[in-house]
Amino acid sequence: MPLIYKCNHCGNQVGELHQKVVDTKSLGWHELSEQEKREMIQYQDNGDIHIQTICENCQESLEHNPHYHELDYFIQ
Repeated sequence: MPLIYKCNHCGNQVGELHQKVVDTKSLGWHELSEQEKREMIQYQDNGDIHIQTICENCQESLEHNPHYHELDYFIQ
């Protein structure tokens, strides 16, 4: 079951893990609230798991432009 990490802002794929068994504690999912899990983790019909994250470029843009946090989308 592939775990596919995608940037929530630009949509670029950040990484991919191929695991038969997923240890959610080692991935840090236990640190997320139930709402955060619903927002960030999507289970696909084909067995893939898509995880919303942030890429380095978008993180850097947010650090240099803090007002971007107010916007739903800052990549156009």
